[in-house]
Amino acid sequence: MLLLRCHLKRALPQKVSCRFCAVMGKLQSKFKHSTYKYSRPDGFIEEKIQTKAFQEYSPAHVDTVSVVAALNSDLCVSGGKDKTAVAYNWRTGNVVKRFKGHEREITKIACIYKSSQFFSASRDKMVMMWDLQSSSQPRQQFSGHTMVVTGLTVSPDSSQLCTGSRDNTLLLWDVGTGQCAERASVSRNLVTHLCWVPREHYILQTSEDKTIRLWDSRGLQVAHTFPTQQHIQTYCEVSEDGHKCVSCSSGFEGEGCEATLWDLRQTRSRICEYRGHFQTVASCIFLPRALASMPAIATSSHDCKVKIWNQDTGACLFTLSLDGSGPLTSLAVADSVSLLCTSYQLFGSKEILLTRGLGVVDRCLRESPAAAAAAKSLQPCPTLCDPIDGSPPGSPVPGILQARVLEWVPLPSPGKVLASLN
Repeated sequence: MLLLRCHLKRALPQKVSCRFCAVMGKLQSKFKHSTYKYSRPDGFIEEKIQTKAFQEYSPAHVDTVSVVAALNSDLCVSGGKDKTAVAYNWRTGNVVKRFKGHEREITKIACIYKSSQFFSASRDKMVMMWDLQSSSQPRQQFSGHTMVVTGLTVSPDSSQLCTGSRDNTLLLWDVGTGQCAERASVSRNLVTHLCWVPREHYILQTSEDKTIRLWDSRGLQVAHTFPTQQHIQTYCEVSEDGHKCVSCSSGFEGEGCEATLWDLRQTRSRICEYRGHFQTVASCIFLPRALASMPAIATSSHDCKVKIWNQDTGACLFTLSLDGSGPLTSLAVADSVSLLCTSYQLFGSKEILLTRGLGVVDRCLRESPAAAAAAKSLQPCPTLCDPIDGSPPGSPVPGILQARVLEWVPLPSPGKVLASLN
């Protein structure tokens, strides 16, 4: 797991300063210097800062990672082509438990947050329920689809599970019994993602037919169909208050490749679009309000970039460029300031730590004399800037998860970043 840290701060009235530190690849002995700072005409400032590389950790997966989801503020669950679901402590860099049972690639993970239970969907047409506190065998199995399962979401009270597939169907399950309670089919509705609306009976769904649908779980009927888009809708998420949702689309060379904010209340109309990616946008999420003074959205794309957007204006606050990582397939909020991101080629998840406040201290996770000494010998880190879409120093190391943790500290100079030099 690789740590990328971003710092959002208010610079001047009506302006926002965005700072970005990114590190990936092999350990380096020197910093790479280059400077760049870009002021947008709309008053936003986009800035990138780079520091040095991280400790290496054992890989959680042996093949491509497709999806990641947060189980609690310390643990995430990931799945991929190695047919294995892995519970991983992203704070310590340790694999907690591996779960094997699927016969093909895992496509979706859905967690019952702040519990020990989660669900996995797979190309083997199966959905399985797992419990971190029990054995490595599935606690419950859900079989009913005739093609790969591509949508998976749990009801707010955790009593129901909704699944979707390329077989054009949605199935509603009783979690306790494992029985299918409702089935619905819509022609050409190749499901790409499902998301349950908090505190409601509604389920949001995206599809390869370029349509976003809102389903009523009471009878599993379509309650609303949003205007048909120009490209395949790949993902969707609903805001914590249930008032808004965001979807994203496929595309190529800048055509399509957008995320769209929608009103889920009475008008159910389009509010804002976020354009700037150059390939398919694979994931879009709402960021915690603790992160910044303005509401924000994050997107990840096949163009190897994660972008952070001002939710209200559509302005791109900054871009994290991970050249060589391959498609960035999944994003998840880990805690109030941290994101997790899966990559297609690095065989692991990256941790993106978004920070707000006076500053942070970067400390090693590995318990070793060298790491302990490095953590104690913290020195000020100079401001190092790269072009907006420049790649981080070093090159990717396939099969290696890398991580660091940042701690809050009061600094004499607001905004200064400290880094351990090891």
